[in-house]
Parts: sequence; structure tokens; C-alpha cells
Amino acid sequence: MRALDALGEFTPLDTVAGPLSRAVRRLPLGPLRDVLHGRWLGHPLHPALVQVPVGAWMSAAVLDVVPGAERGARTLVGLGVLSALPAAWSGWVDWAEQHEAQQRTGVVHAGANVLAIGLFAGSWAARGRGRTGLGRALTRAGLTSASLGAMIGGHLAYRQSAGANKAEPVPHLLEPRWYGMGPLDEYPAGEPVRRMLGEVPLLVVRMTEDEAYVLGDRCSHDSGPLSEGEVRDGCVECPWDGSLFRLSDGWNVHGPATAPQPSFEAGFDGDGSLRVRLPRAD
Repeated sequence: MRALDALGEFTPLDTVAGPLSRAVRRLPLGPLRDVLHGRWLGHPLHPALVQVPVGAWMSAAVLDVVPGAERGARTLVGLGVLSALPAAWSGWVDWAEQHEAQQRTGVVHAGANVLAIGLFAGSWAARGRGRTGLGRALTRAGLTSASLGAMIGGHLAYRQSAGANKAEPVPHLLEPRWYGMGPLDEYPAGEPVRRMLGEVPLLVVRMTEDEAYVLGDRCSHDSGPLSEGEVRDGCVECPWDGSLFRLSDGWNVHGPATAPQPSFEAGFDGDGSLRVRLPRAD
């Protein structure tokens, strides 16, 4: 665990991670970028895609000990190599939007997986030339490298919280009731304002005298402060990663965020003061 933690602090990796992340962000992917992030899925796409190559390679290793199953094993090795390509693309697109410590760990994770793909490609080629023993040895080496990559990926996801919904705790930190947020004139029309509700930061945007939108202030992707972002066309943009959220309901209309923002109901007291509550709170 200490060795894995150290990856996030190993600054020499920045010489690789910095230029590479900028290059990935500059790729003209258009709408495909949100598809690769998994915005349509509601969570990162990469973990789902990696199941195919890993499953194929593990199955090939099993067939290697089954007499007469060499053709099936080679087919599965090849399937794993081909299916690893879209999985890698989705991973690179996610990685390019992560913070520095996550990117350092991610570079090593990717390196282990690139090595695994190379070993399995070599296994496929060796098997095709009739060098079955070498092909099996390369498959075992590829599984070792892929397993190392998976362990580092798990650390990245669960220890460093890459890809997790950073806004998920918000509804669990507040009681289901109305909360007073002060006089409406404290909120300039059309301007994002940050307010604390207990320990929960909120974004408040007053549109008119009787209309205001309230969202959780910390971006679901990487906790960026939405109150410091730009409000335009009924949305707010995260200043850290460019995720775009609809003010009316918190929906993420553009990634890299894959989860929407917590959205609050807004109401007004008789004296014009703003009050908010979680949806469906009694």
C-alpha cells in the first residue's frame, strides 16, 4: 500500500504525464469524448470495457491447459488484444482530466497494461507460427502484467477516488427539511453565489425576483467549485474541468463529469427570503 501511495507523490512521472495529458485533451474527439467518458452511462465507461479483454485473456490461459484447445486459446488472445484498444481509449480520456497525483498513478497503471497488450500480441503471433510453448509463456507473462495494472487501477479508483461521484454524499449530510438561506437581495441576478448549509457548500443562482436555482457547489467529477464557474445558457461550467451542469436540475450536459449535481428545491418566505430543501423532503 505504501508503494502504491508513493506513486502519486513521485513527481518525476510529471515529465511524462504532463505532455501526454495535454495531447489527449487536444485530440479532436468532439461528442465521442463524452461517450468515452461514460456520461451517457452515468459512470465511467472504462471499468466496463476492460472486462472483455481481461475475461478473454483469462479464458485463454484456462484453455492452455485443455488438450486440443490451442485454436480457441489463440482466438481468445486475439479478441483480448482487439477489445483492449477501446478500453484503453476510454481510460486515456478519463485520465487526462484527473489531478496530478492521480495522473502519476495512472501513468504506471497504463504502462503495465500497455506491456500486457504487447505480451498478448506477441503470444498471438507466436501461436500463429506454431510456437505454442512461447505463446503460452507470453500469455502467462501478459496476465501477470495485466494483474499488476488492475491492482494499480483499483488503487487509483478506490484509494485516490478517480472516477467516483464526489457529490454523492451531499443528500446524506442534510436533514430532509426546509433551510433558510437569507434575503434574496444578497444574491445578484444571474451571478453564481456560494453559501454554506451546515458543512455542505451550495451554489445559488437567482434568475428573477421569484426564481432561483440551487445545486451542490462541489463538482461531481473532481470537487471543483461551481460558484467560481461561468453561468451561461441556463448552465454552470466547472472552472476546473469544464463539466457543464444544467441549473434547473443539476443534469450533466457535458463531461468529463458522469454524474449530475445534487439539485435543491428553492422557495421563498413571505418577506422574500430564500429557502431550500432536498427534493421530496417533507
